[in-house]
Amino acid sequence: MGAVDQAFIQAQEHRPAKSSSITYAEGIPLIDLSSPDGLVSEIGNACKNWGFFQVVNHGVPLAKRQKLEDSSRKFFGLSSEEKRKIRRTEKQVLGYYDTEHTKNVRDWKEVFDFAAKDPNLVPASPDPHDNELLELHNVWPQYPPELMEASEEYVKELEKLAFKLMELIALSLGLPANRFHSFFRDQTTFVRLNHYPPCPAPDLALGVGRHKDGGALTILFQDDVGGLQVKRKSDGEWVTVKPTPDAYIVNVGDIIQVWSNEAYESVEHRVMVNAEKERYSIPYFFNPAHYTMVEPLEELTNEQSPPKYKTYNWGKFLSTRKLSNFKKLNVENIQISHFRISELADKLEGALSINNN
Repeated sequence: MGAVDQAFIQAQEHRPAKSSSITYAEGIPLIDLSSPDGLVSEIGNACKNWGFFQVVNHGVPLAKRQKLEDSSRKFFGLSSEEKRKIRRTEKQVLGYYDTEHTKNVRDWKEVFDFAAKDPNLVPASPDPHDNELLELHNVWPQYPPELMEASEEYVKELEKLAFKLMELIALSLGLPANRFHSFFRDQTTFVRLNHYPPCPAPDLALGVGRHKDGGALTILFQDDVGGLQVKRKSDGEWVTVKPTPDAYIVNVGDIIQVWSNEAYESVEHRVMVNAEKERYSIPYFFNPAHYTMVEPLEELTNEQSPPKYKTYNWGKFLSTRKLSNFKKLNVENIQISHFRISELADKLEGALSINNN
């Protein structure tokens, strides 16, 4: 990626701290999924207090992850010309991409995206009156030939873990374990292979700028280089998550924040880059069907705790979000705060609503 172009440079207030002043996260829960004692309350406390936690003894075979990690390294080692043969477009949003933006600032990374289900149905446009659907298909490079098989094997294992975690989250909210299952029948889940090359100015740029995940749940593998930072809820400080061998980092997404009526909150996070070392990571974004109408669950609302969000359509929300991957916007991209029931949300409703009313 060479020298740092102006497009990568973060505003002064969002630049990462110099390495000498990095704070490492103390207290991000490390949860052993093989230990049944108190597991539900551990998950509940982690979601409530952090919005992030790590899991070990998660059941995902190490060999399956390593196979995908090795394939990922081989793919990103190809020439730019070769990788761009399967470059994403506005209509084909799966594949390779190297000019992604977060909060309208370019990220110092390159990615390869594939859907967990192929084909994958999503709205053709963000227009609330457009009912046309787009059938997305995964695109695979010729090399490495094992990438497709490694990806498909990995997705099967991560789906089992995702459903297990959603069951524990449901129980922690006082709901039946299978309360969330039906939302994921026609899921829009996708996986991203991330490569962060060494950056000559790690104090000016970010691998991924500050953001919250719009979906339900994210399950992340990061290599031993690290770089993930979480905005600590207690004091708003950016803290670095130290890699734990064979652990997955899990974070609550915006949809769980809405479903739980803010019992659990999605937390801002970002990725720092390194001057000497390249970094690889593999996030799995567990997302519901495109036709899901997201709203606070009836069981978690009452007169004392009324719904805090208007209903919105997940597919249209996702389509709107994807636009910013291809063009720099002049306004903030769509957020769940635009659907929060408040005076501000009411003022913005006309311009920003993507309800299917």
